[in-house]
Amino acid sequence: MTGYAPDMSSSKDDPMSESHTSDAPQGEATTHFGFQTVAEDKKADMVKGVFNSVAKRYDIMNDVMSAGVHRVWKNSLINTINPRPNMHLLDLAGGTGDIAFRFLDASKGGSVTVCDINAEMLAVGKERAEAKGYAGRAEFVCGDAMKLPFENRSVDAYTISFGIRNVTRVHEALDEAYRVLKPGGTFYCLEFSPEVVPVLQEAYDTYSFNVIPKMGEFITKDADSYQYLVESIRRFPAPQKFADMIKAAGFSRVKYRTMSAGVVAIHQGTRI
Repeated sequence: MTGYAPDMSSSKDDPMSESHTSDAPQGEATTHFGFQTVAEDKKADMVKGVFNSVAKRYDIMNDVMSAGVHRVWKNSLINTINPRPNMHLLDLAGGTGDIAFRFLDASKGGSVTVCDINAEMLAVGKERAEAKGYAGRAEFVCGDAMKLPFENRSVDAYTISFGIRNVTRVHEALDEAYRVLKPGGTFYCLEFSPEVVPVLQEAYDTYSFNVIPKMGEFITKDADSYQYLVESIRRFPAPQKFADMIKAAGFSRVKYRTMSAGVVAIHQGTRI
């Protein structure tokens, strides 16, 4: 194997463990930003910087680096939700509208609130919504997944796609998801998994660390943001551990299924 591929043996059992380098003062509360350890109060701004940099070409990059397969994953998420005409969806970290627009097409009358911490991503989503004629059924709100600006028990479903691994304190985002869902409402998360089938692990690591950042440099003029993104996947909990976190937040009927040889997983849990 050539190029950079990290030895994850020290953090595979505990993806939230101490990372490879630290930029935080001793004694300060820390979290991970890719393979760095950073002060908790710095991560949100660092994540904003990543997405500010790539917002305008984010969707193009998704098509290129997944060879279009991200569309299949997102369509599968929508099929899992089974949208209804009167359903109101809260889509977190959904700034450019990819999940929201699929939901609106499938629900035939539903509505969606897109909430994202990044104003640049939301601006792209608003522009797309206006162009597609969705403006009356979609609203875009700048907000933090750990402290949502929405009422208790106010939404029918909650989705977060490829975003929860960027949250500073994931358990707080899960608590907030539970709070805003109506009884009977369901949390859905589409996220990359650090576990793929063993026979593909070496090829997957080679592609992730040697190819994707170079694609990012070519398409978005930003290799560093995509280096962070592939590192953040390795720091996210394995599917069963994340399922346990969803249960700990109070959700029932928790389950998940993996796709594409384990590259991604769809998680769900229902507020009873």
